[in-house]
Amino acid sequence: MNQDDERILKVAKEIVVKFIEVGRISPSNFEDHFSGIFWAIKKTLLDARSINAEEILDGNKGKK
Repeated sequence: MNQDDERILKVAKEIVVKFIEVGRISPSNFEDHFSGIFWAIKKTLLDARSINAEEILDGNKGKK
């Protein structure tokens, strides 16, 4: 497991714990939600990395 996945796991765990604290997730259905939260975070990070930061900062996104 790489460092990014370990960090994503920690963040996903923190989110699930918060959801359990506020009653949105119960410990009995934790397994139903954890994987989806993990993959949502991972997909968000991968999508963010695919964006060309220079284009956004220069205001040239979508221009050729």
